Order: sequence, then structure tokens, then C-alpha cells
Amino acid sequence: MGAHPLDRPPWTALSTRQAPFALGDPARALRLAPEYGLFAAAADESPESQAALAALCPAGGEIGLPELTEAKPPPGLKVVACEDVCQMVAEALNPGEADFAVTPLGDDDAAEMLALATLTKPGPFFEHTHRLGDFIGVKLDGRLVAMAGERMRAPDFTEVSGVCTLPDHRGRGYAAGLTRLAAQRIAARGETPFLHVYPGNTSAISLYQALGFRLRTMIRLTVMTRA
Repeated sequence: MGAHPLDRPPWTALSTRQAPFALGDPARALRLAPEYGLFAAAADESPESQAALAALCPAGGEIGLPELTEAKPPPGLKVVACEDVCQMVAEALNPGEADFAVTPLGDDDAAEMLALATLTKPGPFFEHTHRLGDFIGVKLDGRLVAMAGERMRAPDFTEVSGVCTLPDHRGRGYAAGLTRLAAQRIAARGETPFLHVYPGNTSAISLYQALGFRLRTMIRLTVMTRA
């Protein structure tokens, strides 16, 4: 039985559907361009691939490797954080629709999207993360108060990501409605939605389960920087 495409989502995505966003050697190691994200992966554990991976981490920067097991730092790098993450998939979504107005988001909203993600910390979000896929949001009086979108795209799978709401606008169903709509749009393309959530975020996990997501596996996110 071969490896599942979501066992190493950065490698699967960057070597296929999201190759235009990748830096590195397609035969050795790849990473998202830093303005899009920190995810990276080596093709294998050979010294050549590990050296190529290390070369993708700039001085003062970081790379993140979400994989089934904790990634060992190649020569020249060190681990600065390592956390378990729940990887959830939705083969079938429970029915429902948002009861609020939804707005497509794009480059004109980039600064506000980055500010919202920086405040609420839904996960790594950078200057151009919003360009990795379709993003939608809720605006009240012209102000962005909630959003959700797409990040890693592997063959037959697309990740729902960037789900966040301003603290004083929580409890209104925005996260559930936006996540459901983002996942429905992915499913309508014939793809399976997946997402990542920290195991301690039990309220979010309950929300995702109610939408039809189930735990596929635990992923170990290892963040490295230069030694």
C-alpha cells in the first residue's frame, strides 16, 4: 500500500498542483516561496535531498515540515518547534448554508486579511498566502471580520485554511458558515476538502466534525531555522 498524498502535503502539493509557488529542486527539496508560506519538504532522506532542504531556509527565516513523524533537521538547521496537529478530511459534508452575506476576497483585501490573521493566529499566514486559493469573508460596514480559504492543493485534495474571526464577532456562526462554503466549493470541483487543527482547539474540532470532517491522522509539524 503506497503512501497517502496527505502524509506529506507540502511535497505532494508543491511537486504537482502548486509547483508555480515552489522554490527549490523538484528532484531534491521544495518549499513555498517565503511570501506565501513556510511549508517545505525533501524528496527523501538522502544527504543530497537534505542538503537541498537546508539551503531553502534563509538566514533569520524558518521552514515548516508537516509530516507523519517528526522531521530530523539536516546539517545546518535546528528544530525550534514541534507540535502535533490533527489532519481532518470530509468525504461527505453535512448539508447547510450560511445565513449571512459572503464576499469573495482578493488582492484588494490582502492587507486586511493579513491583519486579521496576524491578530487571530489561525496558522501561518503571510503576505501572499491569500493567492494560494480562493478566499471568502464577511464584511460589516466595510470591515473584514471573518474569513476562510484554501491553502495546500494536492491531487484530488484541497486544504481549507485561514479560518478566523475577530474576537468581538465570534459566536455568530461565521467560522462554521465560511468553512462549510469553502469545503462545498472544493467538493463541487470533485476534490476532497481537508484541514489541519491543533488538538487542543476542541471547539474548532467539534465545529469541523459537525460539518462532516473526520480525523484522518495525526501530523507532526516541525519548524526549523538555521543552526
